[in-house]
Amino acid sequence: MSKLNISSLVFAFACLALQFLPIFTVGISYPRRTLRESKTPIPSVQARPGAPFRIAMFADLHFGENAWTDWGPAQDVNSTRVMSTVLDSETPDFVVYLGDLITADNIPITNASLYWDEAISPTRTRKIPWSSVFGNHDDAPFEWPLDWFSAPGIPPLRYPASHSSASGEEACYFGGTSRLTLMKKEIEGNELSYSRSGSHDLWPSISNYVLQVVSSKNSESPLVYLYFLDSGGGTYPEVISSAQVEWFQHQLAEINPDSSVPELIFWHIPSKAYEEVAPKSGIDKPCVGSINKESVAAQDAELGIMKILEARSSVKAVFVGHNHGLDWCCPYKKLWLCFARHTGYGGYGNWTRGARILEITKDPFSIKSWIRMEDGMVHSEVILSS
Repeated sequence: MSKLNISSLVFAFACLALQFLPIFTVGISYPRRTLRESKTPIPSVQARPGAPFRIAMFADLHFGENAWTDWGPAQDVNSTRVMSTVLDSETPDFVVYLGDLITADNIPITNASLYWDEAISPTRTRKIPWSSVFGNHDDAPFEWPLDWFSAPGIPPLRYPASHSSASGEEACYFGGTSRLTLMKKEIEGNELSYSRSGSHDLWPSISNYVLQVVSSKNSESPLVYLYFLDSGGGTYPEVISSAQVEWFQHQLAEINPDSSVPELIFWHIPSKAYEEVAPKSGIDKPCVGSINKESVAAQDAELGIMKILEARSSVKAVFVGHNHGLDWCCPYKKLWLCFARHTGYGGYGNWTRGARILEITKDPFSIKSWIRMEDGMVHSEVILSS
């Protein structure tokens, strides 16, 4: 082996060690100390005067799937139509993208944020603010189709429209786009995005942050706190880590120590608590919903987040996506565990698409939810707090 090759090998190992250093250091005194830095302002979304605050949740859009076929781009068009229908029918004040905006394991280009940009475009063009969390497919490694190795070879690849506001080379590339890059592109290119990269001490988990909905009359009076957590998957295990749990506890103690303000929680992959409350066959009371067509695909492990949530009277509900064939809400301890509704035409399953809606009313206080379908039908209304 030449000296040059030895030097290159040493350099490669050094880079690899630096890449995994944050994983090895999670939980030691340094990152825990940084989690208790001085209080920082919480981004605020203001409710409209005299009107409830309404949130639309779009889950599992899966843009960019099979982009080299006629089928793939057509699914993205259909997904855009579903979102547009919901947005025009419900006129929400805010949108939550609940993970799996894209199918990264199907995206063979340098900048997968081009597809991410397409996914958020119906909300952006209507000038509605939004936030996003990551799902397990958003940065999943590219999966090579077996038929690409047959005689015809790799087919011509298609890219999102050139008028996309995202930037970057549209070159063939199979290394994937990282969570950090996807989030950076979203935040930098969109003034209406409330998404955040979160504390670097929680790496490789990224989308961990807090927002507050405030009264139109008093910006110092929170109506509700919205907590967003990265439930992993893709390039690392499907889990909410102990470090995230510690960060979350710190946020609760700093922001809402007396639990006086209601709290809603959003992440992508259901916790194991969802398995405990899942209906066995049909959906009977006290659960509310319309489809229960598969088993809960829960996170790999439960590392403490549910113990914190179930002990707080202020936590009213948790919202997840991931399971396309589930759309129920079921009570668990003092809170509700809810699935959204599969919104996108990408991904598995042929169930009718739609979106879960939340409506928060100040006086008298209530949190209500229902599902708006792509055909305009509304069903599964449930009172989550009153």
